[in-house]
Amino acid sequence: MGLPAPGPASREDADLETASAGYARRFSGPVGGWFLELQTRTTLALLDDLPPGSSILDVGGGHGQIAPALLAAGHQVTIAGSSEASGALLAERLGGARYRFEVADLDALPYGDGAFTAVTCFRLLPHSVDWERLLGELCRVARRAVVIDYPSSRSVNRFADRLFGLKKRIERNTRPFELFHPRQIREAFGRRGFAVRAERPQFLFPMVLYRLTGSVPFARTAEWPGHRLGLTQMLGSPVIVRADRVAGR
Repeated sequence: MGLPAPGPASREDADLETASAGYARRFSGPVGGWFLELQTRTTLALLDDLPPGSSILDVGGGHGQIAPALLAAGHQVTIAGSSEASGALLAERLGGARYRFEVADLDALPYGDGAFTAVTCFRLLPHSVDWERLLGELCRVARRAVVIDYPSSRSVNRFADRLFGLKKRIERNTRPFELFHPRQIREAFGRRGFAVRAERPQFLFPMVLYRLTGSVPFARTAEWPGHRLGLTQMLGSPVIVRADRVAGR
């Protein structure tokens, strides 16, 4: 399900929706908490070689899904959002944790090349007005690694047009989104001097199915065979990816 081609003056502001209270409700309750637990555990595992105190930029992170765990791991976290509104809920979600929130043009980040040890970007790429331009900025300011997530076209998302009505009825504020083939993501990173180091698909079945049932035990049971048989690794979505800067690039 593709997005309309943006005009040349389009500004990246897809984070406004993901940072909203309505979007946060999609990750509330036991099932929503389970989604975030798996996402957090996977992300921390991908970044476990970074020493405490590493500088991490979370682009479009006003949703507060990743920053709390990064802060708890002892990292210095800066969150970049497209407007003040995209950071409105952070104080509530992060409490008294020490972090920086900065309003920035996400397609022209106000930081020097390699300014941060690592860059994270979740829930943004599939809704971006120009994902290639966004990815280029993530790579430019990352000295060592970039971690993103994306919906895979190799998953049941290929039937996204048929599932969209169901998602809309259940999630209400769901939006059309771009799908990506893993090769497409690897090649995009490669053009920017990065090599994909790890790919971690999350779920074999659509997340909306588990939101509909509201049962974590059901979700765990449904996902177990796919992990056991390697199907999730081949066909799962969303995919969390770490790409590292290639030496000399």
